[in-house]
Amino acid sequence: MPSSTESNTPPAAMLLAAGRGQRMRPLTDHTPKPLLTVHGQPLLQWPMDALQARGVRRFVINTAWLGEQIPAALAPWARSHPEVELLYSHEGEDFGGALETAGGIARALPLLGEVFWVLAGDVFAPGFDFDPAAVERFAASGRLAHLWLVPNPAHNPAGDFGLDGQGLALNTGEGPRWTFSTIGLYRRALFEQPWCELVPGNPQGVAAPLAPLLRRAMDAGQVSAELYTGPWTDVGTPERLAELNA
Repeated sequence: MPSSTESNTPPAAMLLAAGRGQRMRPLTDHTPKPLLTVHGQPLLQWPMDALQARGVRRFVINTAWLGEQIPAALAPWARSHPEVELLYSHEGEDFGGALETAGGIARALPLLGEVFWVLAGDVFAPGFDFDPAAVERFAASGRLAHLWLVPNPAHNPAGDFGLDGQGLALNTGEGPRWTFSTIGLYRRALFEQPWCELVPGNPQGVAAPLAPLLRRAMDAGQVSAELYTGPWTDVGTPERLAELNA
């Protein structure tokens, strides 16, 4: 895999597109979930358009389930944006299946630079602004991650993380908790020792979740967060997709 060594350039963005989408069956039996359409456009393309409009020029997409469909589907978009570099981490081809979130990010780490965006390819947040100023603030903060939290949807009433008055994300069961939107900024160091035991590039293809890394870093005061109250949907069921398209 090539490496990203540029400086003074906009950060890369990784879009997570490797999951099976079990709860979306039968829609995902023949179509990967990020290619399901909202208002006539693949879910994955909505954040790509928003990121490109804010100057992002390198996109990394991980694939597994029906992963061969994604480059073919996005080829017209790539041709219409010649300034963009569209790269793939084909976990299914390389290892026979998806590597979960931390495993997938670690696998793609050589492509991502020091600071980068990550978000799920099946989340619909049409009004989210991938503001370069947010990237600058995060880079200057020295922290390991900055997360956007959202009000708890009906399918996750207990939330995921807390948020204190100083803008730190909290790994706690006390007080109000919010749902992680999947949108975040990350520093490469979170996916290296001592925070992450995976080898950068994850050459063995180890599957690993992201939440334990985040919680460990939260306990050390290394994760900031803010609340996003704009439109946001985790398109996790056919019913939610139908509601968006109604």
